[in-house]
Amino acid sequence: MFIKNGKAIQKQTNESMSGKLSIITGATSGVGLSTAKILAAAKSNLVLVCRNPSKAVPIQESLSTTYGVSVDIVVADFSRFDDVRKAAQTIIAKYPKIDVLINSVGIHSTRKLFNENGIELCFVVNHLSTFLFTKLLLPKMIQEGPSRIIQVNSEGHRFSGVRLKDINFKRRIYTGLKGYGQSKTAQLLTTLELSDQLKDTAVTINCCHPGAVKTAIGSNNGWLYRFFFKHVTSHFLKDPIISGQAIYYLSAAPELHGISGKFFNLTIDEKPAKHANDREISKKVYELSMNMVGLQDAK
Repeated sequence: MFIKNGKAIQKQTNESMSGKLSIITGATSGVGLSTAKILAAAKSNLVLVCRNPSKAVPIQESLSTTYGVSVDIVVADFSRFDDVRKAAQTIIAKYPKIDVLINSVGIHSTRKLFNENGIELCFVVNHLSTFLFTKLLLPKMIQEGPSRIIQVNSEGHRFSGVRLKDINFKRRIYTGLKGYGQSKTAQLLTTLELSDQLKDTAVTINCCHPGAVKTAIGSNNGWLYRFFFKHVTSHFLKDPIISGQAIYYLSAAPELHGISGKFFNLTIDEKPAKHANDREISKKVYELSMNMVGLQDAK
């Protein structure tokens, strides 16, 4: 099913985003960078949330000069919850309205790594930090809506469910696919919960598989991984422009107004794996995520 959908003719839009503000995490390479270029061409103002300002500044200058839009940079390392909180505080203080939030930051690690809090790194960057960032920005988005949230997810969620009592792989063997799959499944499950919470607001949240495209994800891995990717895997991957076009459609298309809680394979509504659609598990993963990032819902 997902192979067929990935090869299908994708939906498109030419909707202007003039005057709107789009926030993009992981915006200096791959899917995030491609999305930034396409949204800038659609005249959206941008906030690029990134770890490395030296990479972001040339992108900022290029997009601003080429498309005549405002492009700002907010620096944050999504392996650190404190950085995520500071980035959210900066955005809340500076911008009166957020029209689109695109969480495209992500990593793939062949080794089991941990952040400063002792949490497995893929779970932190791919899920917990984007979850925290989204939750912190939601009050403003709800107050000033309508707005849309796009979680850049992956068909890789099919590789693993969420082991609630072993997030850090202390009781099982870690592999890159399992770590990545668990993080993306958690993101999908919490998206379902957030969508339910947002049903009486003008904010929507959806997940998107960005296609089998060339990105910098996994560049932190060892020489063997990088060699195999460069000389074998990359030859089967497409240009990330298709990802940017799909995310632009999900961000701007009028026909998606009010559509929430979906998983899109590029622009096609697709049913995720069964373990990523379990509403009993989704509530538990949501609560676990809230606890792990130190949040409490208002009563």
